[in-house]
Amino acid sequence: MVSSAIVNTYPLSSYTFGTKEHKMEKDTSVADRLARMKVNYMKEGIRTSVEGILLVQEHNHPHILLLQIGNTFCKLPGGRLKPGENEIEGLKRKLSSKLAANPPANQPNWKIGECVATWWRPNFETIMYPYCPPHITKPKECKKLYLVHLSEREYFAVPKNLKLLAVPLFELYDNVQRYGPVISTIPQQLSRLQFNMIHQ
Repeated sequence: MVSSAIVNTYPLSSYTFGTKEHKMEKDTSVADRLARMKVNYMKEGIRTSVEGILLVQEHNHPHILLLQIGNTFCKLPGGRLKPGENEIEGLKRKLSSKLAANPPANQPNWKIGECVATWWRPNFETIMYPYCPPHITKPKECKKLYLVHLSEREYFAVPKNLKLLAVPLFELYDNVQRYGPVISTIPQQLSRLQFNMIHQ
């Protein structure tokens, strides 16, 4: 695990983007997703998910890579861990599943940094909190956000039905309406870091 208060960010132009086969979403609606979460909870207990914050820079300002589904919904790359799976290894697996080319030889060297936030889902509802409410003894999901230190050059293969967007921190900040509470508070979580803008 890489830990540093200084984060090297490289220009978006130093990364190459390609496509790969569709990655179908398991759910077609929020209601479907919550229903599936309920079924899995009955089988496996609390859902543990991990997501990666991948930083690049453009115009001397940090941008975060987000996957866009359809025309509106954005999410960080990541997903649910298998029962008993290590968080770091699980995040690497999920990042590769979402963004790596198919031949394993072309896998990016994912350098997972520190956990910058933990969010809790108390019930089978969309609302999540950056703490577990005291009256909740059996939360339904724990989601952890990790900083991912990108190398100077990488090739990302994006599923054809998704878009990969580089969104500036200033657009995310406090923009709950567009990005939801988890993504819109990332700028605050990263504010103690020093970004080393590397120009090529």
